[in-house]
Amino acid sequence: MRQLAAVIAAAVLSGCATVSPPIPPGDSLAGRLTVRVEPTPASEARNVTASFDLQGGPQQGQLDLSTPLGTVLAQARWSPDKVALVTTQGETRFANLDELTREVLGESLPVAALFDWLRGRPWPGAPSVPSAAPAEPGFRQLGWQVSLARFAEGWISARRDQAPVVTVRAKLDRP
Repeated sequence: MRQLAAVIAAAVLSGCATVSPPIPPGDSLAGRLTVRVEPTPASEARNVTASFDLQGGPQQGQLDLSTPLGTVLAQARWSPDKVALVTTQGETRFANLDELTREVLGESLPVAALFDWLRGRPWPGAPSVPSAAPAEPGFRQLGWQVSLARFAEGWISARRDQAPVVTVRAKLDRP
């Protein structure tokens, strides 16, 4: 517990030492997130499940991942000049968000697109195609099939079928 408190204190102090613009207020999403990377002949399956609090946007923001009891597992922070992951082992810097997700999950996730996908819309930064099946609302973008079949209930699912298969599922908290 002391080590976690020291990491949080160091993160707060390092945040005070560098001046960066604040994260836009009111631009926050929270809920539960599961990322599953299917096994391949060269690697084992990987699964991450956590509560999340996502603030900001693709250019600057913060993602907190916590246990169901509220213990912070990790915090990712990014801005145009810094991408960092803070855990109980300390802070690790990355060149970009793709590199961070690849290091943590073994696969890169389209973080910039996730901000829009979690809001039930395609990312404007790449072409998208609506789902062909009317019973399965959603769209295809960046090689991912995004399902909005249960969006009214706060559920979003995205699946990349290219090997290794990756599935991202989120259940958003509704105010």
